[in-house]
Amino acid sequence: MSKAAELASLASASETALSNRNIVINGAMQISQRATSATGKTSAGYFAVDRNYVTLEDSGTWTITQTADGPSGFANCLRYDCTTADAAVAAAARMMSSMRLEGQSLQQLKKGTSDAEYFTISFWVKSNKTGNYVLGIYDHDTSGGRQVAKLYTINSADTWEYKSITYPPDTSGPLNDDNGLSLQLQFYLAAGTNWTSGTRQEAWASVTAANRAAGQTVQLSDNTANDWSITGVQMEVGTVATPFEHLSFGQELALCQRYYEKSYDQGDVPGTGTHYGAIKIGGSNVSATTSYISGGGNTFKVTKRARPTVVVYDPDGGTTNQCQRWQLGVGNYNNQASVSADISETNFLQYSASGNSASGVIYHYTADAEL
Repeated sequence: MSKAAELASLASASETALSNRNIVINGAMQISQRATSATGKTSAGYFAVDRNYVTLEDSGTWTITQTADGPSGFANCLRYDCTTADAAVAAAARMMSSMRLEGQSLQQLKKGTSDAEYFTISFWVKSNKTGNYVLGIYDHDTSGGRQVAKLYTINSADTWEYKSITYPPDTSGPLNDDNGLSLQLQFYLAAGTNWTSGTRQEAWASVTAANRAAGQTVQLSDNTANDWSITGVQMEVGTVATPFEHLSFGQELALCQRYYEKSYDQGDVPGTGTHYGAIKIGGSNVSATTSYISGGGNTFKVTKRARPTVVVYDPDGGTTNQCQRWQLGVGNYNNQASVSADISETNFLQYSASGNSASGVIYHYTADAEL
């Protein structure tokens, strides 16, 4: 976008806040707490770049990475590489790169009211494969679901292109004002006829499966030469795409940690054998049978969206659900049975469930409160 275009878009968006306008978290793909690369993926989950969920249903095998290959102004992107193809796309096959949003962060859309707002999604995208792609918006709060979908076109292979799509307001189906999953931005990368054989819904309507990806002409799962990259994703109220709202690394990290955090240093994958960042808590026996060694309360870095799933790792070998006991003047004992208890949105209790003598416990953890 040229400087003149940026100024024009800002002027047109004079009624839109110039800060906190991007509803999407980690749109510049800065934060990648789990890993910078995830290989051999054939099923759904959160893998590399934070806040990006992949749906994989009978759509080959993929490597998903945070890659230092963004367009000007963006150091990073999220990249999908097909490593095992499904040349014949099955009717039920589907692959999506999604961003999941909670309802209490979406009330400015006024969805389900007579004052419902237009909203615009902008992003940078690149692929070896040109053609039409679908970006669908799925409402999880309305019974049976509601959806709207529009096309964007990649015109030139292996070239970063800027896209901007405006979606209409929806006067039906208010979004819940809570911490649950309300909307999902679904970038279709492959879809079988179960999802493409209908008519695309460019106005909000009840969900019909065959309409969800109608118009998608690209099947990225059909060849191991295929790849797709995205960055600079912004969702904002209004009909104008304003310049991307860059946040500092620290701000973006804290927003991501509402959904997922780890005790490890940012560059260390959970399960790595390292004491850097490990939690060390002094303790004593807390049972009449002296079979439990106390740890203590572990406060999360950021209050979680909901009570998270906590996984604990031994700091030396990275074994899950185990910790180290340490005894002053004696040494450490690896792979001790470990218990996480009283898990809340702000903290949890951690202790060892084996041994009868120790000065405390040492462990790493991850806490997952994703949508």
